Formats: sequence, C-alpha cells, structure tokens
Amino acid sequence: MKAAVLHAPGEPLTIEDVEIAFPGPREVLVRTSVTGLCRSDLHFIDGAFPHPLPLVLGHEAAGIVKAVGRDVTYVRAGDPVVLCLSVFCGHCRHCLTGHPAMCDTPEVNLPPGVSRRMSWHGETLHQFYNTSTFAEQILVHEHAVVKIRPDMPLDRAALLGCAVLTGTGAIFHCAGLRPGESVAIVGCGGVGLAAINGAALAGAGRIIAIDTQPSKLALARTLGATETVDARDTDIAEAVLDLTHGGVDHAIECIGSKRTAEAAFAMLAPRGLATIVGIPPWGTKLELDAISMLADRRIQGSRMGSNRFRLDIPQLVDFYLQGRLKLDHMISDRLTLPEINLGFERMRAGTALRQIIAF
Repeated sequence: MKAAVLHAPGEPLTIEDVEIAFPGPREVLVRTSVTGLCRSDLHFIDGAFPHPLPLVLGHEAAGIVKAVGRDVTYVRAGDPVVLCLSVFCGHCRHCLTGHPAMCDTPEVNLPPGVSRRMSWHGETLHQFYNTSTFAEQILVHEHAVVKIRPDMPLDRAALLGCAVLTGTGAIFHCAGLRPGESVAIVGCGGVGLAAINGAALAGAGRIIAIDTQPSKLALARTLGATETVDARDTDIAEAVLDLTHGGVDHAIECIGSKRTAEAAFAMLAPRGLATIVGIPPWGTKLELDAISMLADRRIQGSRMGSNRFRLDIPQLVDFYLQGRLKLDHMISDRLTLPEINLGFERMRAGTALRQIIAF
C-alpha cells in the first residue's frame, strides 16, 4: 500500500510502498477513504515533539472495514467507521469512571516504538498514536474505531475523529457550558470553529470568536458566533473585557501558545473557567495573575475534549444530518496523498482551514 512517511524532522514526507500486517486478535483493518490534516501532525513534522522514526503520521480519518481479526465482535467487513486515537481498554480506572480519553493501558495504547503493524524495506515503520492514517490502509485495535450510519458522507465523517470531537467536547464535557452563558473562542481553525458550533448547540448566550484572519471570523459567524474580535494588533483580553463589561463565563483556547493561553485566563469574569485545548510548545510555562483566582477564576486542560468517542461521534453524525452541525463549511481544500506536503505548507502559512486527503 502507499503511505506518507516522515524520515526526519523538518523534511518533507515521502510517498512509499509500505507493508501492513494482517489483523491479529481484536484488530481491525480499515481501507482509508478520507483523512484530515491536523496541526498536531505538523508539530511532529517540525520536530516539536519526539517520536521514533521512520513514522506514518495522521490520526483523523474515516473508512470502510476491510477485515477483522479473531475475537472482534463490534464491527465486520463493509462497516463504515471513524477512527480516533483515544483508544480505550474499557476496564481501567479512567474508563470505568467515564473518562476513556484518558486511558493509558499499554495493551491498547501501545507506547511509541512498540507497534509492529507496518514495515518498509524490512524495517519497522512506526505507528502514530496507534492510528497512522496517512496511508491507504490502517490497522488498529477495535477500540480505536466507531461505527457510523451508512448515510453519513465519509469526507465529513473524517473530521469528527479529531477536530470536531475536540472542539465540541471542550464545550460539552470540559467546560460544561450551560444555556445562556458567555464564551470566547480563541483561534478559529478547525477545532475553534467546532467549539463555536458546539457552543451554539449548547445554547450559549454570547459567542465571541477571536482570530487574525477576517475570512475565518466571517465563517465563525456562519457557525454561530455572535461577535468577533480581530486579533491583529489587539490585546484580545482587553477587547473581550470591554465587549462584555467584565469578562466571559468561559474561554476556550484553541491555538496552543503561551500568550493566548494567558489571555484566555485574563478575559474571564469572576467564577469563569478557561479551557486550554491547543497544544503549546514542549516545556511551555504559563504565568497567571494569582490575585484573579480569589474571584474563583479557574484554568484547566483538555485532552481531545475529554471525549467518549463511541457515544459522541454517532451523536455528532446525527447533528450533521439534521443540519445542526455545519461540517460542510470546514473543508477548505481536497488533496491527493502525493499533495500532502502542499497541505502542510498551506497550514504553516495559515491559508487553509481543514484540508482532507481522499483516497
């Protein structure tokens, strides 16, 4: 099969002929239909985070089950599925307390460098967080997939596995936004736009979208933003405090920088909650005004929206087919696998929204 391989940080991905194993016990082989390009992949391409190499990146995809291994009962060949890197075991303390996204059981969440599911010229080809979707086929544990309705378009469904799951989950699960509350979304990329749409679904009273790109701010209004802040040459915390006369109930940070994370906390009203969704550079430390915490202001992290993807994704599919989740607006470019480096160049330049590769 063909796959895009990262050989060294900072180098373009190369398209290689790769060998993939047959499904073992509780494993599922998926024929990839569509995969999305995510900034998390770019972090590894640029060397911001370590990982054994060579490596097949990608973690946001939808496809059709091609074959299943022994003891698999959840899916069968021909089922449409969405993949998610939040592989869960179902029996650890995280899973049993309703937090499967935090599962770290090594029998399903194989540590980097352990998987032997792919090879290239006889050499182990490492799997990215137990998914590796930049390939024509994907071999995963059965707990890395969720079945979806056959009438759901797979190009839209692919977005649900990361960007939409993370953005809406930050609203529904992490922030626990209640009807009428106000929220500021910092960053209107794929995750931020999904958070805006999720806030509208949750009944937020005011939804303030913040970005440097006017086109993204315009799209944010289409997805439910009630107000926008152009972040070019603007102190975004002061702008939100002025707009709201005292701050927002929730701030969702979807960029992953020290400056924007600290600004998210600074724009909170008393008893407000900042949720940091973006992935900051390795070793980043935040500086917060400790006195502000005396007014019950809080800050927290989010791991892929604290998702329960086998419950969340079918619900998101229903929302889309009902016309309430606006996935059509999020796809900016459609690429082929050999064009993948062009997609990441666009991502670096900030000119793309969510790009997908169709196989």
